[in-house]
Amino acid sequence: MITTAGCASTRVIPEALESKVEKTVTFEQILESPDSHRGKVVLLGGEVLKAKAMKGGTQLEVLQLPLDDDQEPDLDRMHSKGRFLALHKEFLDPATIVDGTRVTIVGEVTGAVVEKMDEADYRFPTLEVRHLHRWDRRREDHPRTSGPWWGVFGGVGFGGGGSRSGGGISIGF
Repeated sequence: MITTAGCASTRVIPEALESKVEKTVTFEQILESPDSHRGKVVLLGGEVLKAKAMKGGTQLEVLQLPLDDDQEPDLDRMHSKGRFLALHKEFLDPATIVDGTRVTIVGEVTGAVVEKMDEADYRFPTLEVRHLHRWDRRREDHPRTSGPWWGVFGGVGFGGGGSRSGGGISIGF
């Protein structure tokens, strides 16, 4: 299952999975000991670095980023604690999940694999995707702030004080 966030409030964790997610398990714990968390359903987010079509679905290499109260990944890559691989059992065209797409994933920990990252070996924790939520890239252009904001090329809008719903107006010149 995949969802995409727009201007309106969207459920990041499907109701059917809400009670199964072990929210106390952190990425750092999974990174340190992936086998001890095998089978646990967790919530992780980050930025897609690479999407690759595989025989059994689509593999996403994700730069982990902390999630905010709305389960949206942080924008600052410096807050990352590492990378993970997420296998989506259904085929997703890699062209639809371009590098830089921010995602929140409900997934089951399946262990870890060692693969090359440039010239170094890197141990990637692995997840099987139960639910993938893609964040709308356009929202990054307009930070969640109260009061008016002005964009490049004549954009203007009004923030909703951090809310996920709100409006705006854009004027192009």
